[in-house]
Amino acid sequence: MLQVINIAGYKFVRLTDLASLKVKIKDKCLALGLKGTILLSEEGINVAISGKRDSIDALKHFLFGIQAIGEFELKESISEKMPFNRTLVRIKKEIIAFGVEGIDPSQYTSKHLKPKELQSWIESGKDFVFLDTRNEYEVRLGTFKKAINPHLDTFRNFPEAVKKLDPSLKNKPVVTFCTGGVRCEKAAPYLEKEGFKEVYQIEGGILKYFEECGGTGWEGECFVFDHRVSVNRNLQQTDKKLCFRCRAPLTREDYQSKKYIVDVSCPHCA
Repeated sequence: MLQVINIAGYKFVRLTDLASLKVKIKDKCLALGLKGTILLSEEGINVAISGKRDSIDALKHFLFGIQAIGEFELKESISEKMPFNRTLVRIKKEIIAFGVEGIDPSQYTSKHLKPKELQSWIESGKDFVFLDTRNEYEVRLGTFKKAINPHLDTFRNFPEAVKKLDPSLKNKPVVTFCTGGVRCEKAAPYLEKEGFKEVYQIEGGILKYFEECGGTGWEGECFVFDHRVSVNRNLQQTDKKLCFRCRAPLTREDYQSKKYIVDVSCPHCA
């Protein structure tokens, strides 16, 4: 069976002439038979693309050869089916919508905590706090043990949620995390701006942690933004599906609910 290679990654870097860049990148993706989404903005690039091995390698070589972008890390995973339906290259105001002035990851980010170091913190019982920066529907599928869930409907609500956190957390080590790391590039510096004294972000996010550490300290699965829906700690696709109506990921408990009606509704939207 032919394997599909999935790559995902981002880079905060000053970009100009976005319209021309969009055309060049989309034409390359189409020529290589790749599917997925690439976001471009004046603050950088965000990639989630899938295809054959040789096509993926060709795209990486192409992107890294663009002088304004250069090399950056693209995490890989494998699936048996193409997880995307089409090829999209979009120009956005931000590659990750946050809406807070003065947060510029191309100029400053909080300390990156390597997965192996975080694993040692967990295993040694170090006193620190996990803060999940993902949306509520993502957290529902899995998160780190005892992580604080700020109950976000959207990442743009993170600043408001920070105001509701226990003020005593400002004096403790706080480790932020999200799927691939891009949200933490903004969330962690924002926490520092709000007076949190020791803030970290997991280098490469949850997926990189799974890759290097096998999910030590993690409970459940990890939601991903493609047709796979979620992956386990071995980065393998699970059996989760999305609600036909509200697109929320469904658990076994959801399927057993009287509010679950196939292709109509689920407990989260009924």
